[in-house]
Amino acid sequence: MSYVFPPAPVVSVPVVGSGERFPVHRIYCVGRNYEEHAKEMGFTGREPPFFFLKPADAIVVVNAGEAGQLPYPSLTANLHHEIELVVAIGKGGKNIQATDAFAHIYGYAVGLDMTRRDLQNDMKKQGRPWCIGKGFDASAPIGPITPAAQAGDVANAPIWLQVNGADRQRSTVTQLIWNIAETIEHLSAAWELQPGDLIYTGTPEGVGAVVRGDTLEGGVDGLTPLRLTVV
Repeated sequence: MSYVFPPAPVVSVPVVGSGERFPVHRIYCVGRNYEEHAKEMGFTGREPPFFFLKPADAIVVVNAGEAGQLPYPSLTANLHHEIELVVAIGKGGKNIQATDAFAHIYGYAVGLDMTRRDLQNDMKKQGRPWCIGKGFDASAPIGPITPAAQAGDVANAPIWLQVNGADRQRSTVTQLIWNIAETIEHLSAAWELQPGDLIYTGTPEGVGAVVRGDTLEGGVDGLTPLRLTVV
């Protein structure tokens, strides 16, 4: 097959304990999926889940034991961090029931949903899509994927983020409004999930701005931590 220009390389994430890599298909994100975060954003209760997407090449891979670099994006003066548990799908499907959801999971990783909050808020006020606030270049940093069998009790694990060594976000995955299985059920009703999909499951309270020179370190117990510096 001939192309008019060389295709972009496959975006992929390293796998803990393996020389293989996880090829990324799509990035789905769950909005306002921790109650306290929903409250700090001006909402309350167990509202129906909603989703947005980021392009696969928004990934910034940070290898184990390394400190990555996160370029400060254009057009914003209010770049926010959102630490998240990421679910990596290994088996696709549509209309997956929550009781079957874990059979579709390949593994888990620690990720950041970086957000140009000022641009997002402007779009919300105008009733327009806020892709510009969420789906920009380098907006989805992620650490290595740990296969599910090696990840421990992720569904009950602490999740945390520090900026320059000080706590910003700290909660547990048990505080998800829609848990991992329920999220997969809702998401697969709207899209047919494919191997290689990543689901950023939501962020706890404590989101806030970062600037150039800040060091972010976050984790979910049992998974490889994520560390990077804003440049």
